[in-house]
Amino acid sequence: MADRRLQVFYTVARLLSFTKAAEALHMTQPAVTFQVRQLEEHFNTRLFDRTHNRVSLTEAGRAAFRYAERIFEAYGEMENAIREITGDVSGALTLGASTTIAEYMLPALLGNFKRKHPEVNIRLKVANSEGIVSMVENNIIDLGVVEGPVSNRNLQVEVCQMDQLVVIVPPGHPLAGKASVTMEEVLPYPFICREEGSGTREVIADYLIELGMGRNALTVSLELGSPEAIKGAVEAGMGVSILSRATLDKELALNRLEGIPLEPGLTRQFAFVHQRQKFRLRAVEELLSFARDYCDRQPSGDGASTGHPSSVSV
Repeated sequence: MADRRLQVFYTVARLLSFTKAAEALHMTQPAVTFQVRQLEEHFNTRLFDRTHNRVSLTEAGRAAFRYAERIFEAYGEMENAIREITGDVSGALTLGASTTIAEYMLPALLGNFKRKHPEVNIRLKVANSEGIVSMVENNIIDLGVVEGPVSNRNLQVEVCQMDQLVVIVPPGHPLAGKASVTMEEVLPYPFICREEGSGTREVIADYLIELGMGRNALTVSLELGSPEAIKGAVEAGMGVSILSRATLDKELALNRLEGIPLEPGLTRQFAFVHQRQKFRLRAVEELLSFARDYCDRQPSGDGASTGHPSSVSV
């Protein structure tokens, strides 16, 4: 509803990058540049300085940015107020999730949400936890769901569920059949892990540090980019790994892998991450509320109910 030129300017000014703005707006970079130039021609002044591949706001640009913030906040409040009266939930939103959550948690959640709100169009971006947090911070996505703790103090984090991580081995492995294992028992075997920036990898590293072993204690033989790839490598006898218990239902049922709890136990949180802004679009509010209720109804990975998610400003 707002002036497209102002929307584009505001996004570039917030991210201080024409490239990132183009990605956030699902536009080409030349189209973004064209819209900004049109607004500059309207005001007959430059809004950005572009020197040495860096973008900064001019004095006029800073003034325009302050007013744009107020304009878009008023637009958002108006839209939410009217949709509250009419009960209408529609529009488009972009959700981001780490790989494990996107593959094993979100399909059921989003399917149920779409049945309740068919007029909402959802775009899903999948990346590791570090990438999702960065996209939330840069307003590329409206809501993120990630694994493990989030240290970014500019964001709002709500823990929705606890997840148990277990050692996975193929049947016949020397560790197979044990009721539980310690990390000392895992260390001698080649270890298959996720890539740098993965929430799973960071949680395992923190666990090793807590045990006094150091984050690089494991003998990493292979780094892979998804739980499915890791399960395939373990099944092929290439090493052992540690994954979410929630990812193993099919393999356990078919006796292709075994999942062995660690002693002491290893759990991590699944959490919603979003901007701490005064308003959000009604569709985003509805999805966040629906996701909270959904997580509250699911048994947590460590066998205990988490109750209502806690809200933490970090």
